[in-house]
Amino acid sequence: MQPKTPVRPAAVFNSSTRLGSYNPEMESIEQELAPLRERLMNHEIYESLGSEEVMKRFMEHHIFAVWDFMSLVKTLAQRLTCVETPWIPVGNARVRRFVNEIVLEEESDLDELGRHTSHFELYRRAMQSAGADVTAIDRFLAEIRSGTEVTRALEISKAPPAAARFVNTTFSLTRGSDVEVAAAFSWGRELLISPMFQEFVDKLGEVQPEKWALLRFYLHRHIEKDGSSHGPMANEIVSSLCGEEPKLWGVALGAGVRALEARIELWDEVVAGISD
Repeated sequence: MQPKTPVRPAAVFNSSTRLGSYNPEMESIEQELAPLRERLMNHEIYESLGSEEVMKRFMEHHIFAVWDFMSLVKTLAQRLTCVETPWIPVGNARVRRFVNEIVLEEESDLDELGRHTSHFELYRRAMQSAGADVTAIDRFLAEIRSGTEVTRALEISKAPPAAARFVNTTFSLTRGSDVEVAAAFSWGRELLISPMFQEFVDKLGEVQPEKWALLRFYLHRHIEKDGSSHGPMANEIVSSLCGEEPKLWGVALGAGVRALEARIELWDEVVAGISD
């Protein structure tokens, strides 16, 4: 296997320059997290996705990360906006706007035919189009709908162990403080997904591009949304919550590290499974 050309750090992590004003705390944390980000951008998983069967196995793991993403989003909505009745205005109006925009676009975006759909449902359709097995994720959702607790639902549905560990880490983070949830969402998802997914798009161009058209559409949609608006929005949420409190910025850093390490472990285990 040929090593990947290293990704320049500036291409991986310069979100603080997109927020409209210089933020030294944000830049400092991004420098701290840059080595983990570079490990993800240069992960061997991108070189491993060289066949149809391997790509399908990858999707059967990744669908669980696509699903639990919405739980991070919804946790932010519960914490930072009012989702109860009677309604009252809560928190920062700018943050409310950001969160609601992210929810709108993640939960009811447009598919390739201009129909409204969630990104999760779009990804599941991409799996079916590619011939990947949706049995585990469908069983998992059936258990969740019936009220089964997440960890138990993962066990019953026989979710891939690596995917189950990733989901459990995500839900552990959702039980943390507002800062931890926002940091995991920002650095573990929104600021990560655009450059990471570009690696997958590049690889899909080499593997029967017509077969993966719907997956490519999903990936391009995320690259567009996360790179142009969602990533900067997510960073502004972290900034608004941390303010000028060094302790809170430290909490944010810890959550960012956990989120990135969880993704690295997921990719490591997917590659290990492919090699078996």
